[in-house]
Amino acid sequence: MDFRLKVFYTVANRLSFTKAATELFISQPAISKHIKELEEDYKIKLFDRNGSKIALTTAGEVLLKHTKNIFEVYREINFDMSTLINQRSGLLQLGASTTISQYIIPPLLARFHQKLEDIKVSLLNGNTEQIENALLKKEIEIGIVEGQSKNKSIKYTEFLKDELVLVCKSTNPLVNRDEVTQDDLKKMHFLMREQGSGTLEVIEHALKPFDIKISELQIEMQLGSTESIKSYLMHSDCVAFISIHAIKKELKNNELAILDIEDLIIERYFYIITLQGKTDSLSDLFIQNISNYYNLKL
Repeated sequence: MDFRLKVFYTVANRLSFTKAATELFISQPAISKHIKELEEDYKIKLFDRNGSKIALTTAGEVLLKHTKNIFEVYREINFDMSTLINQRSGLLQLGASTTISQYIIPPLLARFHQKLEDIKVSLLNGNTEQIENALLKKEIEIGIVEGQSKNKSIKYTEFLKDELVLVCKSTNPLVNRDEVTQDDLKKMHFLMREQGSGTLEVIEHALKPFDIKISELQIEMQLGSTESIKSYLMHSDCVAFISIHAIKKELKNNELAILDIEDLIIERYFYIITLQGKTDSLSDLFIQNISNYYNLKL
């Protein structure tokens, strides 16, 4: 591929000549030279420079959009050509929301690497909203998320069933109750995920039939990951809705306990997300492998 475009792409994503030089293992003057040559070729500035800070110009935004498309084509060419000689190789850019990247996908990636070690996978971690945005910007080819928005540009495919359960530390007095009522929920102190989290979206939807809004709950704190919520739970009398996949170890070690809620079961699916109408051989291969993995497990 055109190395100057790779330099431009790296600078545009990092918005730093220094960071781009480090990432590409070339000198900063070399970075500047490649960018200058591109600007001379196109006869227009690609970056605005303000002291040590840089920003894309309108022309830079246009070139970045085309560069993403070009690199996507290169990626597909490399994979398809390697497949013809039975040496599948390539780069897959994957994104996964927090719960999935921590508890679901690691064994899956390990198995995929054992089968196809020449395919490199980069994993972006974020909440559902961030992963969807990365997909729309073509920063990743595939996402696996906890929620399902209504973005018509995204195709949602059911991947794995999940259940959100109400959890507290095992020594919490609430554990002695047979069931938690809907009125009890309004008296409890909750830990919640941040705005943009797929988990938070599912909880809001599940509580609607009981005329309970998130704003009516006593939220002690919002935290950005399931791990931080679990740790907080063990040092407080709070409760939290957490994926059953995320607490297997803590349940086994009797550190956390599940509270049954009267007439309430919160089930959901994790979704594989791709752009509508967009498919390529490497992405299809990965999706097939991860689907087969969990089908076998089930």
